[in-house]
Amino acid sequence: MDDENSPLEGQHTGAADTEPRLDAERPVVAVVGRPNVGKSMLVNRIIGRRGAVVEDVAGVTRDRVAYDATWRGREFTLVDTGGWESEATGLAATVARQAEYAAASADVIVFVVDVTVGATDADSAVLRVLRDTNRPVVLAVNKVDGAPQDADAAELWSLGVGEPYPVSALHGRGSGDLLDAVVDALGQRAPRVDPAAQGDEGPRRIALLGRPNVGKSSLLNRLAGEDRVVVDPMAGTTRDAVDEEVQLGGRTWTFIDTAGIRRKFRNLQGADYYATMRSTAALNRAEVAVVLLDVSEPLAEGDIRVVEQVVESGRALVLACNKWDLLAGDEERRRYLEKEFDRQLGRVWWAPRVNISAHTGRHVDRIVTAAQQSLDGWDQRISTGRLNGWLKELVAAQPPPGRGGRVPKILFATQAGTRPPHFVLFTTGFLEDSYRRFLERRLREEFGFAGSPIRLSMRIREKRSGTSGKASKGSRRSERSTRRRR
Repeated sequence: MDDENSPLEGQHTGAADTEPRLDAERPVVAVVGRPNVGKSMLVNRIIGRRGAVVEDVAGVTRDRVAYDATWRGREFTLVDTGGWESEATGLAATVARQAEYAAASADVIVFVVDVTVGATDADSAVLRVLRDTNRPVVLAVNKVDGAPQDADAAELWSLGVGEPYPVSALHGRGSGDLLDAVVDALGQRAPRVDPAAQGDEGPRRIALLGRPNVGKSSLLNRLAGEDRVVVDPMAGTTRDAVDEEVQLGGRTWTFIDTAGIRRKFRNLQGADYYATMRSTAALNRAEVAVVLLDVSEPLAEGDIRVVEQVVESGRALVLACNKWDLLAGDEERRRYLEKEFDRQLGRVWWAPRVNISAHTGRHVDRIVTAAQQSLDGWDQRISTGRLNGWLKELVAAQPPPGRGGRVPKILFATQAGTRPPHFVLFTTGFLEDSYRRFLERRLREEFGFAGSPIRLSMRIREKRSGTSGKASKGSRRSERSTRRRR
């Protein structure tokens, strides 16, 4: 089958709007290979969207990143990995270890090589490790963009892992044959029942956000109890949004590790640009955002911008003060930190705060308690009767300020929605921003809504013009007079 003129998009379904669900019923396919052989581009080709960060340089992907995919009616989890080099050191060695973990836990391994380079000693070294996993290996020879390169691909029979499948991740050529081989290698397993189709929303989703190098990946590893994502002192190590299901507090949570959100988004290029885009997308599919702040340093403009982005998105919010262990005995820094919060983050005084250390594990379990508190506020609904009874007393004691000699009246209020809570005020005039902030604060004092933004909007009742009103009144008097005469 030749897919050159029939790319995979449209021939399969990938979960473009939901996070992948790793469980025992869904087989796992790991895509591994040396750096810059086109693994992430092949993953994007299979899932039918640009899910993985792709750039024409080596070492862009660093973590294990999972995606949902389907071929020939078989669902499986596709795991993209960083470049695997057997003799790597430093950060590259950590990336290679993540790829090795992915291969060891997979049901089928897709080993990708570059036809323009051919088999290298590094490829052979990786294959020796793959054989020790006792997993089926499907050989994908990438960058075969035309028939003249098919002969070069055939020479890779010499690697000793079976038939080489020539593909072009860029154009889609041959990718159908590759997926046929993958599904055949998976064997006949019972189809998975999707809990989402049965009305189960699944675990609550928590996005770990913050500027680069504040400890998001370290926190996820601490929560997961294993080295799930790459951690390195270099800022910007994470580039993909990584989902991990974690059992905490007697329930399952989906934590989403993200790349650091950088303030000067327009100036970003290449992998950093797409990594920041994916962090924003991860926030949009999360329910609550845990914003990590490095308390060993003064609050930066980037910290404030991340918090503002969460509030603007309408997601529930938790502030996690990381590296608290570094403040042991430093009372002066703690006092100054409180002043920073009051001055720079006073707008989100309603967000729960937890003091943690991802390095030592101090109080990291409190994150889920705070997240649940914020989600409760995010989901909260107030009955219309209770809301208007409270509002009537409040407005009587503190009416809105006048504008242009007229004092607007609040006629009625209702909660139009949740996630986040949205209140609509029916008024006779415009309410000043200061009074709306007053209403929001008193709403929180009375009803809670801890950890959740609140939306307040107005519906101003339009008054009838004096002329039309008089005409209407005169017309009614005329009708009554006519009826009396009759």
